[in-house]
Amino acid sequence: MSSPNNQAPEAPRDRMNWGIVLRALRHRNYRLFFGGQGISLIGTWMTRVATAWLVYRLTGSAFLLGLVSFASQIPILLLGPFAGVWVDRLNRHRVLVVTQTLSMIESFALAALALPHIITVQEIIWLNLFQGAINAFDMPARQAFVIEMVENHEDLGNAIALNSSLVNAARLIGPSVAGLIIAAVGEGYCFLIDGISYMAVIASLLAMAVAVRRSERAPQSVLAELHEGWDYVRGFRPIWSILLLLALISLVGMPYTTLMPIFAGRILHGGAHTLGFLMAAVGVGALIGAVTLAARRSVLGLGRMIPMTAAGFGAGLVAFSASHWFWLSMLLLVGTGYCFMQQMASSNTILQTIVEDEKRGRVMSFYAMSFQGVAPFGSLIAGTAASRIGAPYTLMIGGSLCICGAALFASQLPILRRLIRPIYVRIGIIPELAAGISTASVLQEPPQE
Repeated sequence: MSSPNNQAPEAPRDRMNWGIVLRALRHRNYRLFFGGQGISLIGTWMTRVATAWLVYRLTGSAFLLGLVSFASQIPILLLGPFAGVWVDRLNRHRVLVVTQTLSMIESFALAALALPHIITVQEIIWLNLFQGAINAFDMPARQAFVIEMVENHEDLGNAIALNSSLVNAARLIGPSVAGLIIAAVGEGYCFLIDGISYMAVIASLLAMAVAVRRSERAPQSVLAELHEGWDYVRGFRPIWSILLLLALISLVGMPYTTLMPIFAGRILHGGAHTLGFLMAAVGVGALIGAVTLAARRSVLGLGRMIPMTAAGFGAGLVAFSASHWFWLSMLLLVGTGYCFMQQMASSNTILQTIVEDEKRGRVMSFYAMSFQGVAPFGSLIAGTAASRIGAPYTLMIGGSLCICGAALFASQLPILRRLIRPIYVRIGIIPELAAGISTASVLQEPPQE
């Protein structure tokens, strides 16, 4: 390692600085979006924690925790395919302005009911259904709009990773602040702050200069375009395999967030501040994972990261379910958050890279369905199971199933590499493949120089 021949490769690593990590911020529109989202997402995470704690405080019911989460996510599954069609048809920038404005109204409605202490679980469920319907359009629009903000494929993966970093920086700050605010003055002020925070992202969207995106073909009927999008997703195995694994993780793994108040209160014998710290630990790990992805120069290696980190996420859940010590639980959640972020963001980057642009909205709607659309069933199942066999056993089973899904995906990697190779060659992401480099490198790390 100390010989002169070994020093040449170190120079590129030395230049792996913040300029590389933040390169997508060179694009003005993405820079505006990044700043506005940074403020808004803190409020969003405060609302998530406050909602979970409010339901738990009012009812003490694991089942109702699952039901509220179900209500917030089921519209994504029901409306997602149709939302994807409209996202491909409409101006995605304008769609985001509308969805963010409606989300702001929903947060203010929660605050108006919670501050005078008149809110009920039924009202929380109805407002979460409304927010879920908004998210059904917001999520695919947001994902599809990234390529319009960064303008080229070279910075796409970095922009996705930076967005994930932003989400998880907010996950780190939001729950911690929410725990303190809930303990001091109650949940209603979290909702109020969230509503105000939406003004930042709305302002950033309105400040953008966005080119009008024109479709090269006349639109078909909604059902025809929906069927076309489904055939495309179902017929291309890399997309289908990635979405299936993501759906499994969301169904059996992600409900750990729904059960977190139970672990904070009954297992670790804490309160709202304990819940905030646990969620913040997940955010620390996820933030580290996202920054690591942002520092990558290439999509090479992301394919094998998907099953590796999916298995790591499952193992983290199994270990967390058996912990009765606060600091050990915090440490395990850091690793769990890291693995989940790596798996989710790697999946997103590969999908965004290989998808045809005219179908991007529809594919990302299926991504939203896999990521959040099936999660309500997982939350409902987890809440029901936890009320019968306990939260630790429920989480242990879910983590084990994640590991099994990761192993199945890993067995398909050779086939997926062969199918993705022509796309990467065509768009020039890895032009060396055209010179005859082995297909085995497509989804693996590039050879060290």
